[in-house]
Amino acid sequence: MNPYPVRSLVAAMLLSSAPLLAAPLDAALDESQRLAAEAKSSQARIEQLDDASREMLTDYRNAIQQAEALRGYNAQLKELVAAQGKELSGYQVQLDGIERTQEAVAPQMRRMVEVLGEFIAADLPFLPDERQDRLAQLQDLLPRADVSLAEKYRRILEAYQVESDYGRTLEAWRGELPVEDGTRSVEFLRLGRVMLYYQTLDGRESGWWNPQASAWQTLDGSARRPLHQAIAIARQEQAPALLSLPVKALSQEAAQ
Repeated sequence: MNPYPVRSLVAAMLLSSAPLLAAPLDAALDESQRLAAEAKSSQARIEQLDDASREMLTDYRNAIQQAEALRGYNAQLKELVAAQGKELSGYQVQLDGIERTQEAVAPQMRRMVEVLGEFIAADLPFLPDERQDRLAQLQDLLPRADVSLAEKYRRILEAYQVESDYGRTLEAWRGELPVEDGTRSVEFLRLGRVMLYYQTLDGRESGWWNPQASAWQTLDGSARRPLHQAIAIARQEQAPALLSLPVKALSQEAAQ
């Protein structure tokens, strides 16, 4: 038996089956490549998901931090609101106290202005326009809502202080003396609140205010020189000196 035909047959069979073996191998390679591409794509998607997950995690952590910060801020606001509530309550108590104070002080201030007016009316009639203007300003000031209680009180005390100072000063000024047929220009001299004199500009006539009679009365000629000197001293035109001014007993009793 010849072995070569057998070998030839095997070889022929192998050669004839080569195309059949190559087709599955190519398919396997293609499938392997496809699977590799899919794996690569999956890996890319996984990486994208991983990046998205990390970004979401970062956002989540930031949100937690912001929430913690907001909770802390809200707690501070709550404390601030509570403190402001207490402060407002304190202000309300103060406002209520101020209103009660105004209710108590306002009538007292009105009475002080009334007393000041009564005092001016009963006092020596010096600087009548100036003093009446000051009194009128106070009367207009009291009902004003745009002026504080403290300012009103300060102005009233200021007026009282001015009136008080009149009792400790020597003052001379030129003014109009009422007479039967009108007025005449004279020099007035105020000696505290004890005496109020006048002297005509030519120095020929002198007089004083009699509070009991509520009228001006003339003085004799002996008062002419001392009154002239006293007026000069009050105007600071002459050095202070000891003077003998006429002081009537009636005016002294009225001053007391």
